Amino acid sequence: MIDIPSFLLALGIGNIAFAVLMAGYTHGGRPHPGLRLWMWARFGIGVCQLLGWSRPYLSVPALNGLEGAGWVLAVSLEVAAYCVFFGFERWQRVLLPVSALALAVVLAAGSAGAPVPYLTALVAAMVSLFAAAMAWILLRPRRHGISLLQRIIGVNDGLFAVAVALWAASSLSGDVSAGQRAAQEGAYLAGYLLMIVNGFGFLLLCKQKDDAEMARLATTDSLTGLPNRHAFLERAEAARLAALRMRQPLALVMIDIDHFKQINDRFGHATGDEALAVFARVAKGVLRGHETLGRLGGEEFAAVLPGTDLFGARQAAERLRLAVREATVITSGAAYTMTVSIGMVVLDPNEALGAALARADHALYAAKSGGRDRVETGIPQQRCA
Repeated sequence: MIDIPSFLLALGIGNIAFAVLMAGYTHGGRPHPGLRLWMWARFGIGVCQLLGWSRPYLSVPALNGLEGAGWVLAVSLEVAAYCVFFGFERWQRVLLPVSALALAVVLAAGSAGAPVPYLTALVAAMVSLFAAAMAWILLRPRRHGISLLQRIIGVNDGLFAVAVALWAASSLSGDVSAGQRAAQEGAYLAGYLLMIVNGFGFLLLCKQKDDAEMARLATTDSLTGLPNRHAFLERAEAARLAALRMRQPLALVMIDIDHFKQINDRFGHATGDEALAVFARVAKGVLRGHETLGRLGGEEFAAVLPGTDLFGARQAAERLRLAVREATVITSGAAYTMTVSIGMVVLDPNEALGAALARADHALYAAKSGGRDRVETGIPQQRCA
């Protein structure tokens, strides 16, 4: 048998301590907005649990409704934390009215002097519904799949929802039976597990997200959103090895924006940045999904086209060249139409990536020397030797 008052006291102190600890952990930093909501939710749940523990000693009837309202607000904040974390855009339209309605019902029941068992059942049922909503948020199918951590937290929320729902149903019976006692103890044990798993779990979810963002920033060009030089070369090497293994052709294209220095000198660096962003947007629209485009530096870009022979690579390069000519760069004066020079090669069997890049760079130089706004094909490796 569980000593319910002592267990409730421990839960309340634990949740408040958890919230304070996380507040200290995030102090001076820039935590995810969802983490702030989660901290306040944990703090609110801890306060409600302390109110529940003190209820028999204080004998203040108003505490019943106040405790129930606190539970509704706290679990609403926790649902909001998950909505913010997972980027739900219209969560306020659903959560705010539902939370307001639940809060009004609990306050009305408490003001009307509803018996404690019925008020307990009402609040427990609402907490169960909110916990089920959290489980759905975590476990709902996603395009990129669900991580193991999300599954663990979501299943824990689901178990807590079931345990609290059983307690709510058992609380409606007037007599204190062994089944009601077991349901109450099960709900408190599930609450303890929720405190531990969700407490550390949500923090780990935020850390996972921050780590993924740091990895993205380390491999992505901030201006164009394309892979930077290091990331592009890694992906290009992986594509080369895959093409060699599957005995498929692989084309490499190098692109340079013509007269880019003149764009900066004439219109300013802001327009130059806009030209780079416009090119990246146009190029991504022209290339196929499995093809990789990256920014090597300055106004120089490169693309890897798996499964593409010389004829297909030239067609792709010409489509890109023409699409860039049709794009418009907004300037402080008249709109500017930019052009690109392109050098392209198809990798020879067992050719190193560095050698192919050098051949493509020579072809790019030939395109610029030949008048720009054109595509040139590199000399095969055998003829370069």
